[in-house]
Amino acid sequence: MPRTLKFTLAYDGTAYVGWQRQSVGVSIQGLLEGALSRIDGAPVTVHGAGRTDAGVHALGQVASAVVTTALDAPTLRRALNATLPSDVRVVAAEDADDGFHARFSATGKAYEYWIFDGEVQPPFARAWSWQGPRRLDVQAMREAAGALVGMHDFSAFQSSGSDVTSAVRTLTHASVREEPALAGPTPDDAASDPARAGRFVVCRFEADGFLRHMVRAVVGTLVEVGEGRRPAASVAALLQSGERGRAGPTAPARGLVLVSVTYGPSAGIR
Repeated sequence: MPRTLKFTLAYDGTAYVGWQRQSVGVSIQGLLEGALSRIDGAPVTVHGAGRTDAGVHALGQVASAVVTTALDAPTLRRALNATLPSDVRVVAAEDADDGFHARFSATGKAYEYWIFDGEVQPPFARAWSWQGPRRLDVQAMREAAGALVGMHDFSAFQSSGSDVTSAVRTLTHASVREEPALAGPTPDDAASDPARAGRFVVCRFEADGFLRHMVRAVVGTLVEVGEGRRPAASVAALLQSGERGRAGPTAPARGLVLVSVTYGPSAGIR
């Protein structure tokens, strides 16, 4: 009998064209559909909670699909991970009610953007962090991020080409924190100049939904604030303007991670 399943996935998006299946290139959706179809013995369509772009990563992407396999959820998870590439993992598989849909049942998402703030970026962090060109003023970035919390029209941080009818979103959380650089060799004079040793500056956002490239546009703007090229107090006026051209550049995809997707009690997850 057909059954609906909820999958939680983690992946390194470096080698992929993004979540969504495309005519050219390998997508996360396409990989999961192919693996499920081989197990189910028939084509399976997978729906994702968010369409992460090429190069964007995930720790908690959620997908849903209707399958007929009799394998229990934990066994199916193991079977999928045995066939998927090692940079794509099914973290959990769960049975869900028939009405559950990864995208339409979601009530919110959380993203983090990782910036390496220092002179020598660890080579293995290149795939998941953006190296800022200048030392960042984290406190100024925090002040600017605070102006974005609440229900607003985020047109100033939306890239063109989106098919959404409204740019109004409710941002419930915006924070900027510091994380220590990973252990390892540092520049010779790092002891006398801590800035050279480096750190990670992590921008976290939680909202009921996000626009196309919204987080990356916000981060590009916050980095300008952190570099002293834009006053923190100017971000509120920028938001009100609704003009994308007044905001900062779109930050590179590699620093962005879809951390989690949230669902309410009526979502139909067992």
